[in-house]
Amino acid sequence: MNVNETAKAISDMSIRGAGRIARAGASALHDFASGYKGSDMNSFRKDLKDAMSMILGSRPTAVSLWNGVQASVRGVDEVSSVKDAVSLIRSNADAFVKASEKAVETISRIGAKRIRDGDNVLTHCNSSAAIGAIIEAHRQGRKIKVFATESRPWRQGILTVNDLARAGVDTTLIIDSAVRSVMDRIDVVMVGADTVTAQGTLVNKIGTSQVALAANEARVPFVVCTETYKFSPMTLFGDTVTIEERDDVEIVRPGEVPSSVRIFNPVFDTTPAKYIDAFVTEVGVIHPASVYDVIIKQFGNKIFDSRE
Repeated sequence: MNVNETAKAISDMSIRGAGRIARAGASALHDFASGYKGSDMNSFRKDLKDAMSMILGSRPTAVSLWNGVQASVRGVDEVSSVKDAVSLIRSNADAFVKASEKAVETISRIGAKRIRDGDNVLTHCNSSAAIGAIIEAHRQGRKIKVFATESRPWRQGILTVNDLARAGVDTTLIIDSAVRSVMDRIDVVMVGADTVTAQGTLVNKIGTSQVALAANEARVPFVVCTETYKFSPMTLFGDTVTIEERDDVEIVRPGEVPSSVRIFNPVFDTTPAKYIDAFVTEVGVIHPASVYDVIIKQFGNKIFDSRE
């Protein structure tokens, strides 16, 4: 899939989920490099910058996409020929996609340990990492039940319940506003992440913060399953995360409400670190206060290089 097609697919939600988006962005740059015909390095740099901007503009909130793109082009400024740049981008992108897929497998194994035999689990939206942990717990023989939110307006919960049902997990679909009604039956909440700030704040599908508040009030552990490439290096410098808003037609049909009625349709919300019990990552289970240290260790000087 070329850059234009990938950006459109991400923007119109044909490609969903932070991990899938990141892999799609890296793969698009792989294909861009593979199909590049010119030999002038200055032209290549300009065309690459345009391609990166188009991909990143398709989903401004998801730092996973930013990190996937940055990982794919790392070191390009240090080569002098288009041939070498193409080879490097292809290699980088392939390595990122492979590492991303491996990370989900690792998180699944670690996250499954947070689910006990007989637990009722609540999940929100459609996180491959969270779903992986749940399915792995089921595969290991634990008798569990899952409550999955519908996750409007795009109803990603439909994807989730299909994934779980295919794996044989006892699954119940609930509307978003039923979260508090079932919370007294829940033993652990498991969600994914779109972005995690250096302060341990979670940015995820709209409604996540309400789930976290209900879990906190009911004293139910709230666990986030996420790859570390969803940690945002930019927030170390005080950058804020842009909360994307989408079109009104996702909420109401044309003419359904008076034109004087304003529609607020944010894709994500923020959950403060104090409501999060743990982040389950490919490097282990970490406390929200440790996110800063992981960002420094994982990205190091690359953080500063990417901001130049």
